[in-house]
Amino acid sequence: MSATTERTRGTWAALASFTAWGVAPLYWRLLEVVPALQVVLHRVLWSTLFVAAWLVWRDGRHWLRQALRGHPRLWWMLALSGVLISVNWGLYIWAINAGHVVESSLGYFINPLLNVVIGVLVLRERLRPLQWLSVAIAAAGVVWLTVQYGQFPWIAIVLAVSFALYGLLRKLAHVDPVAGLGVEGAYLFVPVLLWLGWIEWHGGGGFAHGYGTTATMLLMLGGIFTALPLIGFAYAVRRISLTTTGILQFIAPTLQLLCGVFVFHEAFDQARLVGFACIWLALAVFVIDSLRPHRERESELAELA
Repeated sequence: MSATTERTRGTWAALASFTAWGVAPLYWRLLEVVPALQVVLHRVLWSTLFVAAWLVWRDGRHWLRQALRGHPRLWWMLALSGVLISVNWGLYIWAINAGHVVESSLGYFINPLLNVVIGVLVLRERLRPLQWLSVAIAAAGVVWLTVQYGQFPWIAIVLAVSFALYGLLRKLAHVDPVAGLGVEGAYLFVPVLLWLGWIEWHGGGGFAHGYGTTATMLLMLGGIFTALPLIGFAYAVRRISLTTTGILQFIAPTLQLLCGVFVFHEAFDQARLVGFACIWLALAVFVIDSLRPHRERESELAELA
């Protein structure tokens, strides 16, 4: 398979994942009757079962041993990435159901900038002049939004940092995307199962009896809704640059912002609009610059023909 085809598939996987994450507040708000901690625990539980079942069907019952064989670094890398994504999930769900969808979207607007910085500083990726300009415009927008927010946006910062580090670890971990997610879940599965059992035993839970049939089904289906975008994201970051991933990631917070403002009716004044407009302009500049090399290659091929 050619490198161009791999990049194209990676781009489509990233687009699908970020779109799913963008509309996620609509799904998780349906579970506001369930405490945020329990929603996160159920996300880990059911996504792990879903992924493990798929891997057993695809690779056989020894998929875990095969995934980690010959790669000792994967043990700690995937353990750490599993912790990071769990922290990200927990804070995100709490923020949605506590009425902080707009601030959550700010976190995911900041996150692509961190991906770009990590790509340049850690992975030695290089940016063209217009790409640097887009980063500068986006950074100005984020600074403006932070100042206008009126207080330190800790929710946004923790969401951004945890997911940026998760993306870096998944890019460096040379493992099949689905198997990697399965290993992350395997580390967390037993503690999560014991935690949920303890909650139910002490009367703090309501799975299958207290939250209602609809909430129970949503908790279980949340495993699939959790796993598929993460698989797509892990597939994408292995095939496209972290810089490109970072810019495409603006899709998710844009959709989250629209959900927060137009569906959940959270505040969005003119000052915030200025900051978000800067970020959208940065995305436009980056996309235009990214299309230019593709057009130049097409022109060169046409001349050779």
